[in-house]
Amino acid sequence: MADMQDYKQSLKYETFSYLPPMSSEQIRAQIKYAIAQGWNPGIEHVEPENSMQHYWYMWKLPFFGEQSVDAVLAELESCRRAYPTHQIKLVAYDNYAQSQGMAFVVYRGG
Repeated sequence: MADMQDYKQSLKYETFSYLPPMSSEQIRAQIKYAIAQGWNPGIEHVEPENSMQHYWYMWKLPFFGEQSVDAVLAELESCRRAYPTHQIKLVAYDNYAQSQGMAFVVYRGG
């Protein structure tokens, strides 16, 4: 019963937060999938205490037309070095649907 209480009290961010943390290979695969869909990757970050707000800070502009998974991973690492205590998430924007195709927290910070 105590495990259930801990689960209910922990914060959840986006869909993948209900799964175990992703490995580097799984994160790479998600970015590759987003690029293959024609979605534009973007990076957002925020202080952990403000992570439940609707608006996170944008790290640069979305990477319109980016085809390199390594370039996106490098930007994620740059954001992490600049804001080591922040929550950092990848967002993939779908131009056709004019919405987010996917979003998930890559680094939990703290």
